[in-house]
Amino acid sequence: MSTNLQGKKVLFITANTGIERDELLKPMQALKDQGATVTHASIKGGQAETWLQDKEKDVSVQSDTHIAGLAAPDYDLLVIPGGTVNADTLRQDGDAQSLVQAFREAGKPVAAICHGPWLLIDAGVVPGKVLTSYSSVRTDLVNAGAEWVDTQVQVCQGQNWTLITSRNPGDIQAFNEALGKALLAA
Repeated sequence: MSTNLQGKKVLFITANTGIERDELLKPMQALKDQGATVTHASIKGGQAETWLQDKEKDVSVQSDTHIAGLAAPDYDLLVIPGGTVNADTLRQDGDAQSLVQAFREAGKPVAAICHGPWLLIDAGVVPGKVLTSYSSVRTDLVNAGAEWVDTQVQVCQGQNWTLITSRNPGDIQAFNEALGKALLAA
């Protein structure tokens, strides 16, 4: 087990249901295995349901806290997992939108996978960015002012801010590698 991310703090945010299991649990474990401290915050706090391919409920996980009241200065990276229901619920949450904006203002990286970029759209941070996502989110990103590319992971460097996006659970390894690199640079 590598400890190269010792001292780094990562925040995962989700709704309380409809979270794509591998897009939450695999990146969390990969970052923990490298020594990062990982916090999972959900809209309501408490129990959160993961799903498999948006079709069937899978395992329940306990989130550590509520999204409301969290502050960007307390973390080094924000991660937004997908899952259609999760992402659609999260994008409508004002606290989640504010948190994304606070990470941008603090110059801290934000990562989103699959349908997760929907929250980036509603937070108003995608104009002029080059991003990827699940294919059905492409039109939404383009209409919001982003350029969409079909690649496993897209790292978009802005002025003092990085956005990391990925397409789907099949891209988890590349996504996890990009998360690690962003944390090392943070």
